[in-house]
Order: sequence, then structure tokens, then C-alpha cells
Amino acid sequence: MNTTTPPLRLKTALKTYVHTRALKSHELTDPAVELVFDEVEPIHRAFAPMARRQAYDVSELAIATYLQAKAYDKPVVLLPAVVAARFQQGCIIYNARRGKIDTGNLAGKKVGVRAWSQTTGMWVRAILAQTYGVPIDQIDWVTIEGSHLEEYREPSFVRRAEAGKQLLPMLRDGELDAAILGNDLPDEPGFEPVIADAAAADREWYALHRYVPINHVVVVTKALADANPQAVRAVYDLLCRGKASAAAENAGKLDKLLLGYEALREPLAETIAYCEAQQLLPRKLTVDEIFADSIGMLGDAAR
Repeated sequence: MNTTTPPLRLKTALKTYVHTRALKSHELTDPAVELVFDEVEPIHRAFAPMARRQAYDVSELAIATYLQAKAYDKPVVLLPAVVAARFQQGCIIYNARRGKIDTGNLAGKKVGVRAWSQTTGMWVRAILAQTYGVPIDQIDWVTIEGSHLEEYREPSFVRRAEAGKQLLPMLRDGELDAAILGNDLPDEPGFEPVIADAAAADREWYALHRYVPINHVVVVTKALADANPQAVRAVYDLLCRGKASAAAENAGKLDKLLLGYEALREPLAETIAYCEAQQLLPRKLTVDEIFADSIGMLGDAAR
């Protein structure tokens, strides 16, 4: 008689990266779990369903969205695994055909961002404030979407554009002086970075902070963590193996994909501080509170 326990099927939302490709093609597997992928494009469309109603067992999630979800006591558990990170200083652009804009004259300008709680926007604002001394609350911030968390309300100095507006057309037409974009940065003549030589500025930032700004992490539902910690361990192990499988392709590059509690501790503490400074969180959070959700399950495997 075959008494082998079938793997637990887990509804999963993960973008296809070099380091998740082997998981999504099922080249890498674990006998405890079967990851059943729901293809979501762009991946940020999975974030609100996951944060609000835990639509997936396992999901990629923007770090700012996760921190808001945790602060609002949503039943999601962070795994200490970064799946997307990038330098951010090239992500704020302006229309050079309408005059020069730099970090020295941003105050009083109209700057667009998809949502105040968007992670790319959070990072750009943190860098503008910390590195360049830009008074964030003196900018006329314009958004086109709300937060992934329904409970969240934007600061008083943030306003919503008219329904149907999009950032790039607004920037072209002069309705915005600058805009923060991420994966949708345009390759179009006339749009220039507000931060000159952003790549060099990013290298300087890295030399000081020693990590690449975190965009997306991985979370599981609290229901899964409570009912089947072995499955959560299996998911984390697959993420680690996925990163290892991409080692050859990532050789010689900065390690953007932080894994484990110690690697994440200081970057996460800084990220929390940036979110607090930008009025993104309804209550104080600590790294220890966040890690307490998973450390009993992962323990030494995630040190």
C-alpha cells in the first residue's frame, strides 16, 4: 500500500525572474509542497488581493505593502527572502523641454507617483530627503491610485489626480513637473532624471548602506503558517534553492537578493524608519515583531 503523503498544493503568485524560473518550471520541487502558479501581469496586481484578503497561500509582495499589512494586523507572514530589489535614483524624471529640474528646486513642484504607498515612491522620497535634504512635505504630490490597503489614508499634502489621468501624459503636458516611475520608466527623448548621474549616486548610496533597496519580498498566509509550518519551511527552502540555481548568471554582480534574518535585519529596520517618516504606517513596527512571525518555523535554516 502506498502511504506517501501527497504534496500540499499552494496557490502562488510569483513573477518569473532568473531566480524563480526553476521554481515556476518545476525543475526545482519539494515533496512537501506543490506551488500552483497564478500568472499575474504586472505582478503588482496581486498585491492588493493578497494584502486585503489573502488571495494566495504564497505571494510576492512589495515591501511597503507588506509593512502596511503587518501594521494593520493582516494575517500575512514575512519570509526573510527578497525576490526583487533595485537602485532607485534614476526613477524620478522630468520633462526637459519645459525647463531644468533638480533636487535643489523640487520644493513647490508638482510631482506624480502612482500611489503614495508605492514602494518605488517610498524609496525615492527617502533618498531625496536623506541624501539631498529635499523637504518632502513641501512638494505638491499627485497620485493616480490609492493604497493596496483600504484602511490607509494619504497625508494631507497628497492629492489625487482626476479619474483616468496617467503620469506620463501629465508629465508631457506640463500638468506635472516630475514623476516617479518604476518598471514603466520611458525610453523617450526629453525625459531626464532629476538626479544627475543616478548610477554614480546609487553606487554612493550602496557604499553607505551596503544593500540594494528592497522592492519585493515573499509572504505566506498566517493560516498556512499555523496549520502547516513544514510547508512554509519547504517554500523558504525552494526560494533559497532558486537563488542558488541562478548563481552562475548573477556571478560578479551585487547580491540584491537578501536571504535570512541577519541579512535582512538592518535593511528592514531602515525601511521601517523611512515608511514611518513618510506617514505610511498606522503604528510602530519593529524588526523583532516581524521576525517573530516566522522564526519559530524557520529557525537556524534562515539565520
